[in-house]
Amino acid sequence: MYLINGELTAHLPANDRAVQFGDGCFTTARVVNGKVRFLEQHIDRLKHACEKLLIPFVEWSLLETEMQQMAAAEQLAVLKVVITRGQGGRGYSAANCLHPARLLSVSAYPGFYPQWREQGISLALSPIQLGINPHLAGIKHLNRLEQVLIRTHLEQTSAQEALVLDSDGWLTECCAANLFWRKGSQVFTPNIDKSGVNGTMRQHIIACLAGSSWQITEVREKLDTLAQADEVLICNALMPVIPVNQAQSWRFESRELYQFLAPLCE
Repeated sequence: MYLINGELTAHLPANDRAVQFGDGCFTTARVVNGKVRFLEQHIDRLKHACEKLLIPFVEWSLLETEMQQMAAAEQLAVLKVVITRGQGGRGYSAANCLHPARLLSVSAYPGFYPQWREQGISLALSPIQLGINPHLAGIKHLNRLEQVLIRTHLEQTSAQEALVLDSDGWLTECCAANLFWRKGSQVFTPNIDKSGVNGTMRQHIIACLAGSSWQITEVREKLDTLAQADEVLICNALMPVIPVNQAQSWRFESRELYQFLAPLCE
């Protein structure tokens, strides 16, 4: 089911800049019992992305209402919201793009997430590295070719998710999730000021840990730092948090941090 600028349709104009240039941003939210989980955070994420991309979207109240309306009939589902710069000419200039477009869609909730939460998953190092771009780092823009390639390579392995480095070799994230690891009472997550996505669940977990007895630090580390970890987990708005059994050849038995975070992320 698609709602594009308030109309039930699956058709987007061919000259929309999302089609031509990937010119836009998006967020993906979990719907539970007719409600959008972390609705305010998803709206804030879109606002921040539009500011960074200089997209003059202003219909935030209408968008929030549409999100709530589409979620109302769903017990457990995925709500995706895309904002594009709208229709434009052939070239890169956005000077005449005055009417951003909003696209909302609802799809089934991934059935494997409950099993992942119960059993844990494995991570494999991706051969695809993320390009460094501090201006775009953190936001979920529509240029996701890196993630498409990461997923394509991941599907050739037996792992459920990927460990992704940036082009300088720093540990950054997973294909569709953020990464955390624990050593004792210290919890770490990659600094994503140069590449990667600042997920809504990542932000929520950092806030939860900041007000707890755990010590949370954003770091820039190489892959082998995970060899010293007691526990590893990943997160996104849909999962919402998943324990990791194995990353490369390193195995992790502890669920201490996961058990603390899981009820706070529901």
